[in-house]
Amino acid sequence: MHTPLCGHAVGEPLDYAKAAQVNGIDIITFTCHIPMDWEAFGQTGTRMQLVDLEHYMNMVRDASVEAKDFGVEILCGIEAEIYPDDSHMESMDIILSNYSFDFVLGSLHAHCPSYLQWLARNNVTSDPAKIDCYFKHLIEGVQSGRYDSISHPDVIRTYGVVQSFDPSAHEAIIREFLQAVTEQDICMEINTSGLNKGDRLIHPDPLIIDWAGELGVKLTMGSDSHEPRRVGEHFDEIQPWLRSKGFTKLYYFRKRHRQRIEMPEAKD
Repeated sequence: MHTPLCGHAVGEPLDYAKAAQVNGIDIITFTCHIPMDWEAFGQTGTRMQLVDLEHYMNMVRDASVEAKDFGVEILCGIEAEIYPDDSHMESMDIILSNYSFDFVLGSLHAHCPSYLQWLARNNVTSDPAKIDCYFKHLIEGVQSGRYDSISHPDVIRTYGVVQSFDPSAHEAIIREFLQAVTEQDICMEINTSGLNKGDRLIHPDPLIIDWAGELGVKLTMGSDSHEPRRVGEHFDEIQPWLRSKGFTKLYYFRKRHRQRIEMPEAKD
């Protein structure tokens, strides 16, 4: 979940914690978009600025003290970028080295000008080529060792980057991505915000989730909340569905150490 510091979210951290309590969630993690010094990653209205990073850490920490009074643990993470050119990642790596986050998400925002420029520079123009490149770069991100979990791992299907997305047509590269996740022993995110936009499907696509189950991929779960009313959205329907597919555990991170919990059962 995000804070107003990223420029496109509303509500203070304590508001999100109160919403979590109402929805029966006792642990939440904030993951504002990490500052990036190249404007092509988006700046005002897109991500937190470097001058606000210390404030972000403090506001989440302060909220965590208050939230303990009503039984919600607040953790402080960050949503970091995945990008194929390491020269644009140096400032981000400094932040990851210098700050003690509980959790680092890795996101390849295919609709971001930075990635659209990379595709154009490398003459990647067809939808199939864009999708294959996207998953190739996710694999490189997984293998970089930067991230605890890979977020919304098929977001390329959204925001008009490609006109159609059929996972079965890219099974080999997607399975290679999932295999890399298991080999590096990190997690993949189930992101329920996909049900609210685009083709109204969970991230990743249900077929990809089936393949992840076959390979034993470990899951984190988030609603990508940009406002308190979205906290835990669709969890009640998605968690039993995941259980029906054989997923019985979920994971979260505290001080970059993976914690395991039971997948909640369906509510009566």
